[in-house]
This record gives sequence, C-alpha cells and structure tokens, in this order.
Amino acid sequence: MIISVLQENLQKGLSTVSKAVDNRPSLPVLHNILLEAEGSRLKLAATNLQMSVTMWIGAKVDQPGAITLPAKTFTDLVNNLSPERVDLQLDAQTHSVAIHCGATNSNIKGIDAQEFPPITHGEGADIRIEGKVLQEMINQTAFAAAKEDNRPILTGVFTELEGEKITMAAADGYRLAVRNGTLSNAAPDAMSMVIPAKTLMEVARIIEGDEEVGITLPKDRDIVTFHLNNVDITSQLLEGRFPDFTAIIPRNYVTATTMYTQDLLKACRRAQIFARDSANSGRLYVKPASGPNEPGEVQIVGKSAERGDLDGMLDASVEGEALDISFNIEYLIEVLRVVNEERVVFQSNGAENPGVLRPENREDFVHVIMPMSK
Repeated sequence: MIISVLQENLQKGLSTVSKAVDNRPSLPVLHNILLEAEGSRLKLAATNLQMSVTMWIGAKVDQPGAITLPAKTFTDLVNNLSPERVDLQLDAQTHSVAIHCGATNSNIKGIDAQEFPPITHGEGADIRIEGKVLQEMINQTAFAAAKEDNRPILTGVFTELEGEKITMAAADGYRLAVRNGTLSNAAPDAMSMVIPAKTLMEVARIIEGDEEVGITLPKDRDIVTFHLNNVDITSQLLEGRFPDFTAIIPRNYVTATTMYTQDLLKACRRAQIFARDSANSGRLYVKPASGPNEPGEVQIVGKSAERGDLDGMLDASVEGEALDISFNIEYLIEVLRVVNEERVVFQSNGAENPGVLRPENREDFVHVIMPMSK
C-alpha cells in the first residue's frame, strides 16, 4: 500500500471512526483502525463488535493494500502533523507503515488487516429521512436513555416505523422522551426496534448540512445501518421488550404553565448550583395570576444545607391550580437544552404525578419527568 492523503481529511476521518474503538476490547486488533486503499479512496473503519463506523476519504493510491494501525497512536500523530500532504507506505513483511509529512517521518507498527473482523453495512437503503429531522429526533430522545446497563433495553432508543411515520422514544425509569417525525418514503413494513443510544448519538454528531440519511433495516441479522455522506454506521440492535411508554404519558392536567424556554433554562442552571448537594432536587412553585391583568409566576428554588440557596422568579402564563412540586433539576436542564422553540409548556396533574414538558404549539415532542420527594 502506497498512498497520499491530505492531513485535514485524514484527521477528520480518524476522528469520525475512532468513536467505535473500545477502550478495553476483547481482541487486540479492535484497538486498531482499518486502512484499506483502493481506486481513488482510502477506507477507514473501526468496530467494537456492537457498533461499526466506516468512512471513505479521497486519496492518491499508487499501490492498493490494507493494514490496521493502533487507533490512539495513529490519531494522536495525525492530529499533530502539519496541514499538508501525508504519504503512507506499508511494509507488508513487518506490518508497519512509514508516514511522511513535511519534515516529519514516523513508523507505526500495525496488525494484518485479515485479522480485522468483517464489517457488514447492508445493501441499499430501505428508507430515507432528512438529516436535520433525524438529528433533531435523536437529540431530543437519546439523552433520556439509561446510562447504566442494569436494564440493557433502556440504554436504547425505541424506534417504530409505520408508513411514512417514525417514532423514537427513550426512558430510564425516571423520565421519558418521545418524538415523532416523517420519513422521505414509506417503510416497506411496519416494524419496531431498539437501537443503542450511543450509536444514535454518533449518527447525530456526524450528520452535516442538508444531507439525506438512508437506513438499511434489519433482515436476517439484527443490525441496522445508517448511510451518510461517505460514512456508514452499523449497529447491533438491543434484545428485549421495550416498556409500553404510551401508558406513562398523562392525558389530563390541572395546571398548565407557559414560559420562555431560555429564561427557564437559565433559572434551572442557577438553581442547580445549590441543588447539586441534594441529589439535584429543585423545587418549582407555580402561582396563577392574582388579577386579570397580572402575569402568573414560577418560582424555582435550589437549596444546599452547607452552601446556601437560590430563589429565582419567572413570569409565566398559568392556567389552573397553584402547584408545589420537586424535580431532578438536571433532567429539566437536559430537556430544555434540546427544545428549539421560544416557549415551552409545563403540565402537571399534581405534586405526586409526572410532569409533562413540551414545546409550545407542537404535538410531535413530549417529555415526561417523575417528581422527587420533597
């Protein structure tokens, strides 16, 4: 293998695929990134056997070939090379690659490419969706998936396809995020699957501009593939039954409060400074308007027995009864960060019941948060 690539393209490619490299892999070769040169492109690939990421970048290929190189060593080196042409030459006998860039010369020892696990990305996209829509759907759900694997199914995002409708939902036992969207073409069959949240976060991170994303659906193997511009991401699906989340979403409320999203987010961030010492417990007092021309109020309180407290007040439009309720303030911050609308509506059926947060005038995104004990 003898090839030349631009440093900036190689750096971007390594940054993209290295997210699939496991810190403690079961096989030594999984520490490595696959480099395979053919035609006028260099393929970079990495896998942890659960998720695989492959990216193609332009290259001048004088001699095709393949090798795997240690991900961290190779990435650290490329990140620190000057922004110019990088020449790579493989010594097939020693499995080492000579790297030349400007005044820098280096040799990195690798592992034979034949020891790298084969990566299957599926053939052709079954459905397509606008990249910005998919990116927003992932950003508004995946954060609510469980971080611990005590219940592995909850570390994924439930994804349901029916016609041109796509629904994503994530829950960790304390909160639930549900987002609906529209596909560019109808799914061949109605189906559902649970995709690891980590995989979807990588998909969202890589999506650029107005690109359309193709998705190859599971067939005889339990894998799903996302096809982006010059990047394929494949993931194993999670096994198990996702909880029936539709029963969790409250249908009625006694208090509905409309607030400016950014004002509420800033108030929650200030309250969290003190709420951290009490398991992030923050208190919301909702007060209806005292008169016909007066605004309602929302008081947000964070307390620390050792460091003090904070009491913030926001004007709000309040319908219904007064409310005194406690939530994990970090959960409120995380959902408010992904609401793009100017105002948000908070609905509650009382202090002992789940609270519902949704963007104003939108029915395609809903977030449910369980209250905390006071």
